[in-house]
Amino acid sequence: MKKRTFLLAGTAAVSVVLLSRFQSNNSETQNSENIGTAVAADKFEIMKTEEEWKQLLTPEQFRVLRKHGTERSHTSPLDKEYGKGTFVCAGCDLPLFSSTTKFDSGTGWPSFYAPLDGAIGTTVDRSLFMTRTEVHCKRCGGHLGHVFNDGPNPTGLRYCMNGVSLKFIPS
Repeated sequence: MKKRTFLLAGTAAVSVVLLSRFQSNNSETQNSENIGTAVAADKFEIMKTEEEWKQLLTPEQFRVLRKHGTERSHTSPLDKEYGKGTFVCAGCDLPLFSSTTKFDSGTGWPSFYAPLDGAIGTTVDRSLFMTRTEVHCKRCGGHLGHVFNDGPNPTGLRYCMNGVSLKFIPS
């Protein structure tokens, strides 16, 4: 392979990665009756500065909720939490999921087949060279995880959530 061909191929690969990141930062909104509706990032009920969020959240919660990170699989104690209660947003305490909809997906993240009514919003996430449906808190916009169409009945959906984005409130 000639040096010029190698350099052109490398430039093209870097361009694809940068374009993918640009697309993921400019997520489109998506409406779906089964999944929820998106809200523009500047129209959440609870709005805080980055510094205010950093004071309120742990560094890991900030990374996931505010910077769209993902916690490592099998690291959250909430993955194995099956008591009766409600899972709320770690950023604003909005009730998101009932323990009655939680199931063991085997993924290592807390999984649910349905959110509470009006609790979440969604956007299209085009990062990592794929298209996924991102789930966020309807009140503060915090990143919770993603929803997939491979869940159990009655919805067929799997809300795969970052445990660090949630708090469990026993009932």
